[in-house]
Amino acid sequence: MQAALGMVKKMEELRDDFIARGWKPIKVGIGLNTGIMNVGNMGSDFRMAYTVLGDAVNLGSRVESLTKQYGVNMMVTEYTQAAVPGLISREVDLVRVKGKDTPVRLYEPIGFEGEVDAETVARLSQHLAALAMFREQKWDAARVAFQNLLAADPDRVLYKTYLARIEHFVEEPPGADWDGVYTHKEKS
Repeated sequence: MQAALGMVKKMEELRDDFIARGWKPIKVGIGLNTGIMNVGNMGSDFRMAYTVLGDAVNLGSRVESLTKQYGVNMMVTEYTQAAVPGLISREVDLVRVKGKDTPVRLYEPIGFEGEVDAETVARLSQHLAALAMFREQKWDAARVAFQNLLAADPDRVLYKTYLARIEHFVEEPPGADWDGVYTHKEKS
């Protein structure tokens, strides 16, 4: 986790320098998942590769590809979030990825306890409240909450995503049995 957070921080530091040189900034997409996997040399006598295989690896790959859709540099699954003590994160979504029936909660790591400023912690609390209203289908209250978050952080794609979903659900309500899960139909 420290290495991934360090990569994101370094890319942010290099961004302004790259733009000043007329270069496009480097963008990274990091997806982390924790679980059981096979690690080692795989293949045959003709072709051998050191690799990782398994459902946990596939989910990590799906999470990495979703970083673009949510406008974040890094996301982790609920399994990684639970495995890293002291990690402070923004909950991104509750999703079903292609090929999986069980929903998984996704998070954007921010930093560790003691490293994250009070303003960011307060905004994370506001975000959780907005998510709760969204999942309870309190569209008007959720809209106001996400609009306030967007006003404070106008470049955050995540808030725009939820505002678009709210407008969709106002027009086409999901129904009383809706579980709040967003189903991704493509690998991305």
